[in-house]
Amino acid sequence: MGGLLVVSVGAINTLPSLAVSPLTGVLGDRLDRRKLVMTVQAGAAALALAFAFLADSELVRPWHAYAYVLISGALLAITQPMQQVLVSNTVPREAVSNAYAISVLTITGTRIFGPFVGGLLIFWLGYFWNFALEAVLYLGVVLFLLTIRLRYADTTRDQERQRFTPLADFREGLLYLWRQQREILQMMVVSVIPNTILHPVWFLLPLFTAQVLHADVDMGGYLLAVTGFGGFVSTMIIASFGLPRWRGYLLLLTAASSSLCTMAFSHSSWLPAAFVFLALMSLFQSHYRTTQGTVVLTVVPDRFRARTMSVVAYERGFLTVASVLVGAWADFTDASIAILTLGALGLAATAACAAALPRVRRLE
Repeated sequence: MGGLLVVSVGAINTLPSLAVSPLTGVLGDRLDRRKLVMTVQAGAAALALAFAFLADSELVRPWHAYAYVLISGALLAITQPMQQVLVSNTVPREAVSNAYAISVLTITGTRIFGPFVGGLLIFWLGYFWNFALEAVLYLGVVLFLLTIRLRYADTTRDQERQRFTPLADFREGLLYLWRQQREILQMMVVSVIPNTILHPVWFLLPLFTAQVLHADVDMGGYLLAVTGFGGFVSTMIIASFGLPRWRGYLLLLTAASSSLCTMAFSHSSWLPAAFVFLALMSLFQSHYRTTQGTVVLTVVPDRFRARTMSVVAYERGFLTVASVLVGAWADFTDASIAILTLGALGLAATAACAAALPRVRRLE
């Protein structure tokens, strides 16, 4: 049961997006996005501070941790798409790819330094100060958002649209994608490869460390940091040089390359090789996600961007189900076979998408 527990706990925070994402897009296109993110981040700060006091008490129970992860996941399902849309509201269209790539640095930086900083805080100061610092960082985001100006946001309001219900707004967004941007819907199918099929590899790293590398548990933290380094390199490349014209082919190429690196990593019992293949896998996944986000933000009008981003992010909610299946498969076989299986599935799915989704191939 080790693999099942490790993988499911790592993925459970994505589960709330199944319920939250549709509402997120409607709110983002109906309300002031900056104020929406500020409000949710303030709520996240209050939640983290409350959990800090709970963790420091004798009343904390395991279900409290699961509840905290689920609520945090719901809040993240609101803020993450909105923060991505805010990028396009602060810079001109021609600078979106570079700006979007730079914004991803916060994610890669967290993966590089987060495990070490969190571990040191817990070891030296205890759980209270770890979650208290998390609350402070959320408040820092709120203060930062106070200073930004959304110069490129569409501030016009259709008076007839103000009478729409949230359900009608969501339906309007889906109809827009189906009638005018069907390539975005096809791109969502490809997104299942890096975001649902391959992503559970990260949750299997502790098991891989023990079964394949035969190393101490802390090596799993180093492997997670390596994924952050790969994403950092990808971010710097895109931020410096931008994206090529044929972005549809880039999406398919990065999905296939990430799958191949996953397969190579699965049997990398030599530590340097494991580091290299894992970094490359993360680099290609980060390249895919940045390319996808840039495509959405540049081809979709601002009045539909929040709803589109929430629809694109919806499949993240299925990561928990996929991770449970992967964890069970890892328990039945081992971590190496489970990771190899994911890479093979990703490669087969990429080939199928390349053949069956012509609109993705034509994306520029």
